[in-house]
Amino acid sequence: MAVTEIEIGRGKRGRRAYSFDDIAIVPSRRTRAPQDVSLSWQIDAYQFELPFVAAPMDSVMSPDTAIAFGRMGGLGVVDLEGLWTRYEDPAPLLAEIATIDATAATARMQEIYAEPIRPELITARLKQVREAGVVVAGALSPQLTQQHWKTVVDAGVDLFVIRGTTVSAEHVSSEAEPLNLKRFIYELDVPVVVGGAATYTAALHLMRTGAAGVLVGFGGGAAATTRESLGIHAPMASAIADVAAARRDYLDESGGRYVHVIADGGMGKSGDVVKAVACGADAVMLGAALARAQEAPGRGCHWGPEAHHEELPRGGRVDVGVAGTLQEIIHGPSRCADGTTNFAGALRRSMATTGYSDLKEFQRVEVIVSPYAAG
Repeated sequence: MAVTEIEIGRGKRGRRAYSFDDIAIVPSRRTRAPQDVSLSWQIDAYQFELPFVAAPMDSVMSPDTAIAFGRMGGLGVVDLEGLWTRYEDPAPLLAEIATIDATAATARMQEIYAEPIRPELITARLKQVREAGVVVAGALSPQLTQQHWKTVVDAGVDLFVIRGTTVSAEHVSSEAEPLNLKRFIYELDVPVVVGGAATYTAALHLMRTGAAGVLVGFGGGAAATTRESLGIHAPMASAIADVAAARRDYLDESGGRYVHVIADGGMGKSGDVVKAVACGADAVMLGAALARAQEAPGRGCHWGPEAHHEELPRGGRVDVGVAGTLQEIIHGPSRCADGTTNFAGALRRSMATTGYSDLKEFQRVEVIVSPYAAG
């Protein structure tokens, strides 16, 4: 089917793309009991009760919350460039970031994050998660992967996440030797999840590097202003569907190698998670949704690494509030009807209402274009 392009002006045409708010799922077959629905997800040798990955952000994950999240059935990812690997005890600094005046927040965060990363703290934080008996996952940006990957692998990480605003299979630089993802992943002994990517072509290139999973989007949820600063934005419904098509084509091209599609960004409410899976995601990476937990290190505030970039900050510290305990946000019970709690329950009920018993089946659910603005 040909892709319809819209004329922006005589000299430029653009493809129409859809966000989660533009689409809805449609019950079109039998229903089933929610308790008969499975939300389990497996990547490489690791099986999880839930298809939820916690975003590696200081406002979302500490070693303690990564452990708690893992025990609830998800995958907690520790930011190995965050305050936990720069300071022995970052608690006072996290408290300061949460309470500092908004006008001074960016400049103060740039100062706080200027402290060097300490390899021994990378080792200590990952060891703490490992000793708790949950799957160990740590994240680095593409820029710092070359410098710290050996420390991470030696510490016994189970899954390695390379996460940036946008990640290419071959980054071109005139100043430093770029990270060759294909060679890096080939030589590494652990499965790698890499992203973000937002197009079919970019995702296909990342899949060809040998990645176990590809992150879709730019982590661009509540805390990112990448669209305002750089003019870059990926409407998530279309981005996930495009990358899911790349997964299907790569499965044929590779003779059966399945690469997981993990939606990353823009899923602050449980309905967004439902739509992400419906568009083809195998799992979702949650940031703002988990930053609303009582136990979250951000104390009701949320920020990403873009917020304290030393040259071009592209995000901010956002007040997301507290919606409940981590248990209530993941498993309920909900005490409100705004989609900020009981994410697992909402996904399970949507799948039951549309008659699907597992996540792979639910990716085939009927989706319609139904923008809120259109009524």
